[in-house]
Amino acid sequence: MSEPRLLPAIIASLAIFCLCIGIGALAVWQDPALGERVLGVLNEELFADILDDSPALISLKLFLNNLGACIILFLGGASAGLLTVVILAANGVVIGVVTELVRQEQGLLYVAAALAPHGIFEIPAFITASALGLMLGQALLLELQGGGNAAGSAGEFGSAFVRVVVPLLAIAAVVEAFITPAIIPLVA
Repeated sequence: MSEPRLLPAIIASLAIFCLCIGIGALAVWQDPALGERVLGVLNEELFADILDDSPALISLKLFLNNLGACIILFLGGASAGLLTVVILAANGVVIGVVTELVRQEQGLLYVAAALAPHGIFEIPAFITASALGLMLGQALLLELQGGGNAAGSAGEFGSAFVRVVVPLLAIAAVVEAFITPAIIPLVA
């Protein structure tokens, strides 16, 4: 797959993601109680199951959770990209909410220490999975209009997913489980 074909979808995915991060942050800036409620749900649904695990098991769980989300982002393209956009937007809002709440309570340096080490791998994986999902949606719409080969495109996009997204998620999970927890206390 050529990168020039992927670039517009990456830009669109990144724009949606960043806009929704801003919306989430703005919502918490105006109403910090909203952030507390979202963080409470995340703690109950996501973090409670992994906090007492070994770093290796945490890494595996993070990888599988993020892989599942990225698969949905990619396969959401089968809905003409609508599911991809909704999932991407929802993740952006949640990240914006949590980031702003933590920024208010711990400061910007803490947020950077908590997100940057693994985020430099995880965010590109999410954006790439979303871009591939948008391209899948476009290929399906083209085929419905009598042109293109959606199945062939899906195979090409799936191959790119495995080559790019999966390794990025694996690296991000290892960094998040082993390195990020060692960095956070340095700035706390």
